Amino acid sequence: MIRISHLSKRYQTAHGVTEAIRDISFDVAQGEFVSVVGPSGAGKSTLLKALAGLHQPSSGAVQYQGKAITGPQKDFAVVFQDYARSLYPWLTLERNITLPLDNLIGSAKERSRIATDFLARVGLAGMGKKRPSQISGGQQQRVAIARALAYSPKVLIMDEPFASVDAQTRAELEDLVLQLKQETEATVILVTHDIDEATYMSDRIVVLSRAPSVVLKEVVVNLPPVRDQIGTKSLPQFSSVRAEVLQSIRNPEALVAA
Repeated sequence: MIRISHLSKRYQTAHGVTEAIRDISFDVAQGEFVSVVGPSGAGKSTLLKALAGLHQPSSGAVQYQGKAITGPQKDFAVVFQDYARSLYPWLTLERNITLPLDNLIGSAKERSRIATDFLARVGLAGMGKKRPSQISGGQQQRVAIARALAYSPKVLIMDEPFASVDAQTRAELEDLVLQLKQETEATVILVTHDIDEATYMSDRIVVLSRAPSVVLKEVVVNLPPVRDQIGTKSLPQFSSVRAEVLQSIRNPEALVAA
């Protein structure tokens, strides 16, 4: 469904040219959940922006269903790490969620129903008439997640979407995303620094090197399709995958030598 081929991105800075990602290639199948992990500064967000069509690579290409991505895609929804800049501060929470639905659903009543439903799903029932400035940062990120899920995208791209919420809410949102992925059969690409999160949610994990990034390893996650925060994380397979990913990040020289 998505093909990333020899992707690189270089930025011109005051100190010269900075190479964020050097040569990244991997595929994402339809309906697959793929997480991208790597050390801090590995270019994960740069890769995400190229995937989402928000900037052009310096070389290489990203294709969606066989066509080059040259701009934002109507089938995609993106949840950004910077929630404060992703919501419209002058709109209510409900209106923030319904805005992307205006051209999809003609009935204002139905759009409002969907917004109410998804606000409740992310733990913000009854708060639709509030504005972003009236809620906490973690709650704002939940609204951003609700907006993306309410859009029912074919491809959901998430950049550290749970980083600003507490541990219990994080677990609840992880399970919500997995549940809705099963219901909608969406393809999901998650950029995260949290190895436990990547292991719990993914079908496959792509491990990046330090910048300028290349793909060090792809790890298949052989866990039951239905996941449980306690049961799944207690499985030997969970510990095995987690250790393999962590070892890849901590000892990349061994992978390069191999």
